Amino acid sequence: MSTSLVQMSSVTKHFGARQVLDRLDWQVAPGQVIGLLGRNGAGKSTLLECMLGLRELDGGSIQLFGEEAAALSDRARAGIGYVPQKSDLFEWLTPTQMLDYFQAMYPRWNKAKVENLLSRWGFDALKRNSPIRKLSGGEQQRLSIIRALAHEPELLVLDEPVSALDPVGRRDFLRELVDQVIERGTTVVFSTHILSDLERVAFDLAFLKDGRIALQGQTDALLEGARRIVAAPHALPAGRLDGELRRTHEGAMTSVIVQAAGAQLEQLAGKPGVRVEALSLEDLFIEMTREVNK
Repeated sequence: MSTSLVQMSSVTKHFGARQVLDRLDWQVAPGQVIGLLGRNGAGKSTLLECMLGLRELDGGSIQLFGEEAAALSDRARAGIGYVPQKSDLFEWLTPTQMLDYFQAMYPRWNKAKVENLLSRWGFDALKRNSPIRKLSGGEQQRLSIIRALAHEPELLVLDEPVSALDPVGRRDFLRELVDQVIERGTTVVFSTHILSDLERVAFDLAFLKDGRIALQGQTDALLEGARRIVAAPHALPAGRLDGELRRTHEGAMTSVIVQAAGAQLEQLAGKPGVRVEALSLEDLFIEMTREVNK
């Protein structure tokens, strides 16, 4: 039996002629905190929606908590918290009415947590009892986050959860995520374009490229081992380098991105005309997700 909380095998999804997910394999272990990275349009939202059984697959299979994602039991659904990229709140209700509605659906609803977050995040009596459609985009985002955290889920899926928040709102959310959610051992899959946020909370990173997970690993290890080697082609050994991820040609020079290349990298670093550079998370993101002219 698999020990993965999420098990995705050969997952395929297309919209018309456009292939979004291409026989994607991915596993998420209990307690992992994974930052999902990819360019705009890479399919991150589609991947997360498929993971949760919100989109029908064109091929492959997905299991959550050992159950088929498309036919989860009530118990499994009660263990999931989800903040979508686009708000799906009941805008005709007030925050109080909406939260009361969801409280009736979750046996583990933590009313004290909800009250605490509402107070800390600026929901006074007026805002709590005004229609959700009258709240600002940032306030609606905070409310969506509160709804996702209220039942203390085992799996928390966050799709651009801070896109509508100002810097103070982002800081407050990340503090809550680190101090209350991650410390409790919750499994978190977190998609965002704000790389500095991921560096603060994500212990693992996964890069989505061409419909598949192109690279995944612990954040510290990926950054510690990631290097860019720039050299004339004749200065490089024949064939692929150890740990080579991608290779591009820029004029008379060749640029090679490697991960944990070991002794071979040390040998290359000492050769004339070879430049070895460490990569930041932004550098690694650009290199792993950039399009290559063929």
